[in-house]
Amino acid sequence: MFKILTAEPTHKILQKKLENAGFICEYLPKLSFTELKSIIPEYDGLVIRSKFKIDRDFINTAKKIKFIARAGAGTENIDTGYAESKNIKCLNSPEGNRDSVGEHALGMLLTLFHKINIADKEVRSGIWNRKNIGTELQGKTVGILGYGNMGSAFAQRLKGFSVKIIAYDKYKNNFSNDFVSEVTLETLFKETDILSIHVPLTEETLFMINDKFINKFKKTMYIINTARGKVLKTDDLVKNLKTGKVTGAALDVLEYEKTSFSDIFAGQNSPVLQYLLSSENVILTPHIAGSSDASYQKIAEILADKIISNYKVDIQ
Repeated sequence: MFKILTAEPTHKILQKKLENAGFICEYLPKLSFTELKSIIPEYDGLVIRSKFKIDRDFINTAKKIKFIARAGAGTENIDTGYAESKNIKCLNSPEGNRDSVGEHALGMLLTLFHKINIADKEVRSGIWNRKNIGTELQGKTVGILGYGNMGSAFAQRLKGFSVKIIAYDKYKNNFSNDFVSEVTLETLFKETDILSIHVPLTEETLFMINDKFINKFKKTMYIINTARGKVLKTDDLVKNLKTGKVTGAALDVLEYEKTSFSDIFAGQNSPVLQYLLSSENVILTPHIAGSSDASYQKIAEILADKIISNYKVDIQ
């Protein structure tokens, strides 16, 4: 028997596909971490989302486990290096929510440029102010930092806006095509009007978008972050919003979020966060860029396919 435990809520298609492929599946989405740790030695595979931090101690407890699968994109809640040193494969499914992230990033950018949030709020308050003049995307250069699933999905959605799209990815090359040009980091700094962040959270990227990084850009610019909150140093963003180096920001993620992304646990009373909350040139959403009616199912389907392709042989 190859037993798989799904310990957090996922679309039912995940269980259905795995069971049809011959796996023994248990769906226990309300487990506490203590409960999960006590039963994990019974299982060959584990599916989670963001609630649990899978560290070395947990991995050592999971004696039989062959894979840890995250229903989503990032894997920063899993000690992937240690897991892989124990021959435990780490799987995720960023392909499942890339379309939603691309659309959300574009929606935030258009809202920011055309002051849709401000106009909507005013009209609802009885103010008919036609002086909320927008800014057009046409002719701007959009710089994409990180050209994986999310960055490329955003680029695809920008195709019809008559913008120049450039992208830099430290770990990827030869990806230029009809609508995006691969560039060096120096060119990204020189040409970008709008920076969209699409890098994972790692030791290398932790707070990499800081004051020093921002001021390497030659122009004033807008910043979009639909990646992870702790890639962008909030104090430094606000500093540059105040000086005008950053003209505006669209943030789906904040450094103050809980590890599970379920709430903001720190910084609520900080002047920095309060500045963001009160700024009309800042758009904020609660880490929902990758959430859509379609992405929830696609994430589960893609993850199931990856598990089946890797482990079907083991159960025959």
